[in-house]
Amino acid sequence: MFKKILIANRGEIALRVLRACRELGIKTVAIHSDVDESAMHVRMADESICVGPASAQSSYLNIPAIITAATLTDADAIHPGYGFLSENQRFAEIIEEHNIKFIGPSSEHIKMMGNKIDAKKIMDDSGVPTVKGINDLSNKEKINDFIKNVKYPIIVKAASGGGGKGMRVVTEDDDLEKSIKEAKIEAKKSFNDENVYLEKFLTSPKHIEIQVLCDSHGNVVTLGERDCSIQRKHQKLIEESPSSVLNETERDKISDLCRKAMKKINYEGVGTLEFLYENNEFYFMEMNTRLQVEHPVTEMVTGIDLVKEQILVATGEKLQINQSDISLNGNSIECRINAEHPESFIPSPGKITQYHQPGGLGVRVDSAVYDGYSIPSNYDSMIGKLITYGSNRQEALKKMTRALEEYVIMGINTNIQLHQKIIKSDEFTKGNYDINFMSKFN
Repeated sequence: MFKKILIANRGEIALRVLRACRELGIKTVAIHSDVDESAMHVRMADESICVGPASAQSSYLNIPAIITAATLTDADAIHPGYGFLSENQRFAEIIEEHNIKFIGPSSEHIKMMGNKIDAKKIMDDSGVPTVKGINDLSNKEKINDFIKNVKYPIIVKAASGGGGKGMRVVTEDDDLEKSIKEAKIEAKKSFNDENVYLEKFLTSPKHIEIQVLCDSHGNVVTLGERDCSIQRKHQKLIEESPSSVLNETERDKISDLCRKAMKKINYEGVGTLEFLYENNEFYFMEMNTRLQVEHPVTEMVTGIDLVKEQILVATGEKLQINQSDISLNGNSIECRINAEHPESFIPSPGKITQYHQPGGLGVRVDSAVYDGYSIPSNYDSMIGKLITYGSNRQEALKKMTRALEEYVIMGINTNIQLHQKIIKSDEFTKGNYDINFMSKFN
């Protein structure tokens, strides 16, 4: 077992990892920027160390400072959380070079799945269904043949990164060249990689993802699916597990394919395979080689602590869970609580003057804010996650309705009102929604 873990992150995920470490009897080191000195994860950790000024580039993305902090505090492992450096191949390599354990997959697996073109090829070879696409954009004749075959609309996608950057939907020939050029510029700026590729654009799919957990001994389990279709500009807002549209046969089939793919590449740690789902068919998009923001809904319906399992797997332990042990019980829904205006979506940093979070059976809040806390303007606007659980979807929805009404955050704007409107809508109540929901919602 690790003696001390440095948590290379901030906010609610740093606190989530810290709590798992405490339950496992592991000491923790919190890193922070100068504006995060009074953050909850800093207050609760056994040790803390400042790694730079406010900007993420100078602190939470500052690899030399983080490695120095781990060395100075004698940490034997680093947990990256999500975002920041969690899928940075070079960060994982440097940690490995310093004989510190990276709590995640190997740098080779991060590289393997970090490029979407390579990831799609691996999944194709493993029998996992993928969206039809073309990677070589140097040959106009091949591009024209591809478009003739799949028909418009198509989508231009960046080979690296995510979050909707470097993506353009194209509906006619006249826009194709311009869209490719714009996507390349944005991809280069966002990911330092201008490579893009084309895919058939599915017009009204759901976004379904499969959670995997793998040890270093070749054992692989899947823990059901999450429906992440409620998105704004490719950023998820609400997630739920299980999906209201999948039946047991479909779930078993795609889960089996995911397990086989992970075994084939000898993957280690937690990971998520993301799919578009349309007309009862799955199409692989990408794999996230880290813990997901929305992991709590999987924990609620499976009863499995993903962060603890992630840490135990990193120590070299064998999974104590077999696939036959895993069942999805009940339903769980998560709303991401952001410090932003519910209509304009303008970020709303500032001091929280009053804070009261909901509670009760089946209600969970993952957040690191508190009464009097000042939200800095330097980072992502998500300040917490509200998760509810019920024996069925209707019960989970009722608990979420009640919990959102109880949630009080004063002094800043939040998107709580937006969540209230969404979950009361007919489409969401019936589970009849796809990734276009927010573009039509008002």
